[in-house]
Amino acid sequence: MDVQECSQDDDQSPIEEVRLTVPTTDDTSLPALTFRTWTLGILSCLILSFINMFFSYRRQQLSVSGLTAQIVTLPLGKLMAATLPTQKILVPGLNWGFSLNPGPFNVKEHVLITIFANAGAGGAYAVHIVTSLKAFYNRQDFPFFVGLLVTLTTQIVGFGFAGMFRKFLVEPAHMWWPQNLVQVSLFRTLHEPEKRVKGGLTRINFFTIVFLTSFAYYLLPGYLFATLSSISWVCYIWPKSIIAHQLGSGLAGYGLGAIGLDWSTVAGFLGSPLASPFFAIANTMVGFIVTLYVLAPVAYWGYDMYGAKKFPLLSLQLFDSDGQVYNRTRITTSAFDLDTVAYNNYSRLHISTIFVFTYGISFAMLTASVTHAILFHGKTIWRTLRAMEDARPDIHAKLMRKYKRVPTWWYGSLLVMTIALSVIACEVYNNDLQLRWWGVLFSVGLSFLFCLPIGVLLATTNQSPGLNVISEYLIGYIYPNKPIANVLFKTYGTITVYQTTSLLSDFKIGHYMKIPPRSMFIAQIVGTMLASMTYLGTAWWLLETVPNICNRHIKGNVWTCPGDTIFYDASVIWGLIGPQRIFGDLGLYKSLNWCFLLGAIAPVIHWVLTKVFPTVEWLKYVVVPVLIGGAGAMPYATAVNYWSWFVVGFFFNYFIFRTRKKWWQRHNYILSAALDAGVAFMGVFIYAFLSINSKKVTWWGNVQLDDQCPLATCPTAPGIKVDGCPVH
Repeated sequence: MDVQECSQDDDQSPIEEVRLTVPTTDDTSLPALTFRTWTLGILSCLILSFINMFFSYRRQQLSVSGLTAQIVTLPLGKLMAATLPTQKILVPGLNWGFSLNPGPFNVKEHVLITIFANAGAGGAYAVHIVTSLKAFYNRQDFPFFVGLLVTLTTQIVGFGFAGMFRKFLVEPAHMWWPQNLVQVSLFRTLHEPEKRVKGGLTRINFFTIVFLTSFAYYLLPGYLFATLSSISWVCYIWPKSIIAHQLGSGLAGYGLGAIGLDWSTVAGFLGSPLASPFFAIANTMVGFIVTLYVLAPVAYWGYDMYGAKKFPLLSLQLFDSDGQVYNRTRITTSAFDLDTVAYNNYSRLHISTIFVFTYGISFAMLTASVTHAILFHGKTIWRTLRAMEDARPDIHAKLMRKYKRVPTWWYGSLLVMTIALSVIACEVYNNDLQLRWWGVLFSVGLSFLFCLPIGVLLATTNQSPGLNVISEYLIGYIYPNKPIANVLFKTYGTITVYQTTSLLSDFKIGHYMKIPPRSMFIAQIVGTMLASMTYLGTAWWLLETVPNICNRHIKGNVWTCPGDTIFYDASVIWGLIGPQRIFGDLGLYKSLNWCFLLGAIAPVIHWVLTKVFPTVEWLKYVVVPVLIGGAGAMPYATAVNYWSWFVVGFFFNYFIFRTRKKWWQRHNYILSAALDAGVAFMGVFIYAFLSINSKKVTWWGNVQLDDQCPLATCPTAPGIKVDGCPVH
């Protein structure tokens, strides 16, 4: 063994959570990209891609993360190490060979297998375009090859930017990527020998107990007792009061007193609170509380802003001026263009109060991210850019110097190739894709500008804004009434940033676990390509074979495609109707544009305060983009998600972290991984053996109708008639 170890004093990471979690040694003799890695990695990638794509079309979605593969592949790897022959296999004609079994299954192989699995679990955003064209716009002649070209290019273009930004977002010790510590902790748990503490449990024992408990318990909220996901006792006391239901509903209201006894409620929309530092949790909750409990009541009850009382407080639905669900077919031509006369004769588009604030938040958070990155990280970025006064590398950066770096031209070649293929696809198949060559370049250029500020936020706070709204906004103005062009532009912009930050996050896992960078790069690119093809192939198969797929108006249809429906709705809002008629001079919500300016100014105020009051400790923990974006996950995430997330995060990452640090160090991230894995495995079991066979358990606690608060979605304005709601 060739174990490398650096000084444990001056070279340690400045981040306490990293010091408590990440190993500071490296065995450079361990093989990484082995036959076992390729076999288990590719299988994990293909299986997760298929499962996640398959279930994404169903009413009750299921997402299986790379964590599941991380756990399952460990015994498989050890089985291969125990049974495969050790003789070296020579490749004919080459002075090169390999062994099916190069020794004990090791942690570096396991990390690379998980990187393959992460590619399979990450999704392929461009598949939404294919589904929209075939299922909603009825373009059954859309070529498979074009869909594959768009899917591959959108998934791979981020590799080029990842290579450019790795020096800023991976190597510096302060860019610590909190979410990664969960997987690092689990890797150590699964591979490092550990003696049982007298009277206690080893980490693997602890993981096993929590995993089995989580697996068994999720049968209740996941199948037998769905009401446990959100218990709103206020609605039980006043079952006929709209106001009481709005106040008490955890799914469609303010969630006062609502509780969720379900880990998927806690972590499903906001991520595991155990993986987020408490200062990020606190920032998020302050923003959420101000939005939902201060601004929303004033807008809804005080000013009836934008006719808010005609619509539910919180809803993803689109509404007309009479408070009814918006009928898109009344304004659409046969070529899915906007019929301006029909639109003017029908109604302007209306959205719920919380949806309004969500758009305002997304506008403000975007500009705030840029300003925050410049003010608080600008000097570090500039010094790194100039190769001057770089911060001293920590122990992990020093250990990684033993390995060959990935040449920059590898990334540059991928970037040029994918952009060229994207331009060719849009020009040759413009009748299907609508977007022109300049739109591809503009979208990729826009994403380049935001990769660094968004990456800084993710790497330090585990929170980030998305580019989907600003992408839709810009192209909707520049190239109006082109719904497919709009969503394709959004896809290139949004997924480029997402893929870039995902790849950088994987790089950081490799950095912490001392994986050779070139092996990491190969696993990422192969995994991404395989996952893209599997996602599209699965989607194409379902779209061609499942009757009435994505038709949510057929009662009892389980193939309702919720994610694709939202994507299609966005194509109508931003592409068909266009931002000018929503947020522009012809729109109802044009005042929301001021949020761009407010977002840009807010970090400046915070920066000035830190200079004027340098001794005020809590100011150092304020992250304005995260605070502004606190309620940004709504209306997908609801009040019960936020409060459940906060309670768990406060208990473990504040109280336990401060009072039981040794316990936190040994068990916190393992607890998160075990809870996630238990829910994932039981979710697969429920779908595979119960839901698909339509086996249901029907009783009061399992008939979840808006968490027993059906009136929370009712309007409160006089004279508005909605089915199931009393008329005022």
